[in-house]
Amino acid sequence: MDSREALGSWIDGPKAAAERMGADFGYRGERLGLPQEGTGSMAGVGRRIGALFVDGWLCSLVAYGLLAHGEQSRANLWTTPLFFTVTVILLATTGTTIGKRLFGLRVVRLGGTRASIPQVLLRTFLLVLLVPALVWDRDSRGLHDKAVGTVEVRI
Repeated sequence: MDSREALGSWIDGPKAAAERMGADFGYRGERLGLPQEGTGSMAGVGRRIGALFVDGWLCSLVAYGLLAHGEQSRANLWTTPLFFTVTVILLATTGTTIGKRLFGLRVVRLGGTRASIPQVLLRTFLLVLLVPALVWDRDSRGLHDKAVGTVEVRI
């Protein structure tokens, strides 16, 4: 066997090479007991990033217009704390933010119930740090979700 095939190419990656050799990784969320499609299935990366951009944009808009009165430098200081506060309040009370709702997403515990306030606080703090959110497992679940035992699912 060619060693390049065993390792995978830099374009395909090792997962594609393993699948060509017969490994079955299943669908995203299968290991977590989630359905493959529809309500309760694992949210896709594109939807999650889109929701994050909408939430960030809305917080920037509020910070610029209401808190900083049109001063860009002050608005930049307010955006992250506002994002943290709004995200924690909305996730703790409804399980979704405005952006997540627009994209049909909800944050739940692995068992399917609403995430607790400590889970939401830690998850949002890690999300604001960005690095844990940018590292995913094979189910496309970020470290910020893994650390607190939550998952983003489709509504």
